[in-house]
Amino acid sequence: MVAGEASGDFLGAHLITALRKRMPGIRFAGIGGPNMEAAGFQSWFPMERLAVRGYVEVLRHYVSIVSMRRKLAQRLLSESPALFIGIDAPDFNLSLESVLKRKGIRTLHYVSPSIWAWRGSRIRSIGRAIDRMLVLFPFEEEIYKKAGIPVSYVGHPLADIIPVSDQTYSAREQLRLPPVGNVIALLPGSRQSELRYMASTFIRTARKIEQLRPGNHFLVPLVTRQTREIFETALYAEEAQNLPLTILFGHARSAIAAADAVLVASGTATLETGLFQKPMVITYRMAELSWRIMSRMRYQPWVGLPNIIAGEFLVPEFLQHEATPENLAQAVISSLTDPIVRGRLPQRLEAIHLQLRQNTAERAADAVLQCLN
Repeated sequence: MVAGEASGDFLGAHLITALRKRMPGIRFAGIGGPNMEAAGFQSWFPMERLAVRGYVEVLRHYVSIVSMRRKLAQRLLSESPALFIGIDAPDFNLSLESVLKRKGIRTLHYVSPSIWAWRGSRIRSIGRAIDRMLVLFPFEEEIYKKAGIPVSYVGHPLADIIPVSDQTYSAREQLRLPPVGNVIALLPGSRQSELRYMASTFIRTARKIEQLRPGNHFLVPLVTRQTREIFETALYAEEAQNLPLTILFGHARSAIAAADAVLVASGTATLETGLFQKPMVITYRMAELSWRIMSRMRYQPWVGLPNIIAGEFLVPEFLQHEATPENLAQAVISSLTDPIVRGRLPQRLEAIHLQLRQNTAERAADAVLQCLN
């Protein structure tokens, strides 16, 4: 198995747990994070080396990534596993899966690349690289069926784990926050590259919100020591140490659940926020060259998962040059005060939650066992 970032590590850990119940003697190895390792996974390389996003950012680490993939392929071919599972990280995993499949090793890919959003022509190379695709969203299943690629819709495990009922009070109690007063969660991303581009913008936005509508408390969950250091360095550079802000080590879901509104970097965290039925503002910044390339390849006007699933702008998005502290602050304040948003949005997000709740780990385990058999 190979997972390339925190969301893949989460998916991998749940799949490992479900498979161990069915096949107690099964062994898992490759590249994974702390959740997979806690479930009994042996990681041969640090997952953090794959957690890079954007063309320019990948180019900076290209030699290291290619070298790691070559060594990993050699080791996998020598061990000849019963099955290889690539968890997301498509640029890394699909190339690896193609090599393994040609050598007779069965391959399964868990989480479809965003071919419905950009680079749709990849579906042909995907079909050559894998024996089965596991998709998280219902609209993806038909795309693979039309292309003649074996596919299983498994839903999203976050929808199984996150309760449908409101968790605000219990989350605030867990984080020792007062039960009343505005709490705003800031989620600038899980990768170091994301923090380098967005930490200062998030801090300036928090300061602007506090200027325009004081009396808030900001929560910033960060998943690694490195991302925390990047954020704290930006905090000092912006001279914003006096902000009413708490940095959390992990606890992203608790921060979202406790919040009245969330400012979130595009990615899996937007889905988590939607499953907690919280008003949100989605944003993203990256290297300018990466942005220009990706913008030309986009098929849809949305990047946030709640908007993509709904097929409309349920929540606002501010990307690249539009992601200014002024724009973001006004949008967050609006999400706190607009009665229409606060009245209708939770209902729409709850419908998405119920649609994705499919007992994902068990359905994914069924698909894996089908490949093994």
